[in-house]
Amino acid sequence: MSQRSYDYTRPYWDQIGATIVGRHVFDMTDGWDGKPPGGVDHVVVVTHRPKPEGWDPEAPLHFVDGVEAAVAKAQELAGDRIVEVGAGDVGGQVLAAGLVDEVRMDVVPVVFGSGKRYFGSVHAQHLLEDPDVVIQGNRVLHLRYRVRR
Repeated sequence: MSQRSYDYTRPYWDQIGATIVGRHVFDMTDGWDGKPPGGVDHVVVVTHRPKPEGWDPEAPLHFVDGVEAAVAKAQELAGDRIVEVGAGDVGGQVLAAGLVDEVRMDVVPVVFGSGKRYFGSVHAQHLLEDPDVVIQGNRVLHLRYRVRR
């Protein structure tokens, strides 16, 4: 990571009090072995399934059914800190529910040829303002957009 990218991302990461992800991300990462990634205090997992058997009840990962419940729980846990929402289907559902204030993207020059949509299957148009932050790092472009209301 370049110094410029670090100077942009580190203060943001330090402000995150809770991250919301879907069950797919949780399962792919094996729940980060019960330790939220990047020093985040709490992870809220949106799922319709129960937490895995034998899951450590002291781990700061919380399982809820639905994005509205996830946002409420994450805000409670984060206090005055930022609630971050992962991209993908859950991110799209939170955006569609009108619960996203800003979108941050880190664009890198890699073409996969296939993959998932950034916001999953959002069926309505949601406009973003012009980017209010554009930072060029080494082989990455950091962008931040406010969500138009």
